[in-house]
Amino acid sequence: MKVFLANVEHLEALSMLFDQYRVFYQQSSDLDGARLFLKNRFEYCDSIIFAARDGDQIVGFTQLYPSFSSVSMKRVWILNDLFVTFSHRNQGIARSLMAMAKQYAEETGAIRISLSTQQSNHVAQALYESLGYEKDEVFHHYSLRLQ
Repeated sequence: MKVFLANVEHLEALSMLFDQYRVFYQQSSDLDGARLFLKNRFEYCDSIIFAARDGDQIVGFTQLYPSFSSVSMKRVWILNDLFVTFSHRNQGIARSLMAMAKQYAEETGAIRISLSTQQSNHVAQALYESLGYEKDEVFHHYSLRLQ
């Protein structure tokens, strides 16, 4: 298994995984939409995607979005997506993707990586906590849905 920085050459395989990821979060399958979304991320250079390959098959990915902390005047990476195909889970792939994300964040001078997950996703929570991520007890996070 190899983890690498993905690019537009990996669009088709990543689109299929991204679609599966969205379905996992109760969204309708939309392979064309997934492809266009990821294509735009590559074209506009507004995210970083690391992928995991097992032989010739891409079996997992994580996607980071840039942000900044005004108070510390440092970069922050938002780890928005992490997904491993069902057939390749429990093999350390998610852990390897997370390690690559951490290495990249350190190399780019980031002050932290932020992430969130569903309250019911106990498997992901256990992984994050085993890697040293701490649940935020200081700030309340809010969001405003826009139409």
